[in-house]
Amino acid sequence: MDKLIYTSMTGASAAAQRQSVLANNLANVSTNGFRAELSAFRAVPLNAQGAATTRVFALEATSGHSTQPGSIQHTGRSLDAAAQGNAWFAVQGLDGTEAYTRAGSFELTATGQLVTATGLPVLSDGGAPIEVPPGAEVILGADGTISAKTAGQPATTLGRLKLVTPTAEERLVRSEDGLFRTATLDALPQDGTARIQTGAVESSNVNAVETMVGMIAAARQFEAQMRLLQTAEANDKSASQLLGQG
Repeated sequence: MDKLIYTSMTGASAAAQRQSVLANNLANVSTNGFRAELSAFRAVPLNAQGAATTRVFALEATSGHSTQPGSIQHTGRSLDAAAQGNAWFAVQGLDGTEAYTRAGSFELTATGQLVTATGLPVLSDGGAPIEVPPGAEVILGADGTISAKTAGQPATTLGRLKLVTPTAEERLVRSEDGLFRTATLDALPQDGTARIQTGAVESSNVNAVETMVGMIAAARQFEAQMRLLQTAEANDKSASQLLGQG
């Protein structure tokens, strides 16, 4: 059978995978702090004994995420915060490890613990969950300072949000739970210069129009690769018939 089927198969697989990534991005266009996932592929010439040098496979390259910040949406809510620059909020993942997110819409549980909108504990600069006294009003400072104020009492500082800024040497990668961690799973140090904007949240950085155009292009690419597979099958049948007549 013509080796075309193998090269077409890798092309179709790459197009299908890109379509899956784009669909996930589009589904999170309204998710606060979401970072668009990127997919990358490279052409690899087949280098083997007896193989034609014109054969090229499509293989997935290292993918990452878009670092373009999302737009800031002002909410006026005291528990909302948007990390400025390349700063990230530290939270505790379901596996107990320290993870990072740009989603700064926080909540208070019935027991007074500060958590994310999905219920994950928000960490202080000491790496511990943040506890707020019952009935207290939470005040967030621009440097991440957390204060609690009860009726008739002055505000009391509870601690400070852990804000980290990844570097080129310690980049963040997306985990299966949607949170970000370092490649080594080591915790990043507190960035004392990081700042937040209170009363606001960062929206997703997914461009809906651009993503939909990419999905259309990926669908057409997949269809083209499938037509090549059908052509290879027709050629194989024709060759078999000719050999049978001989």
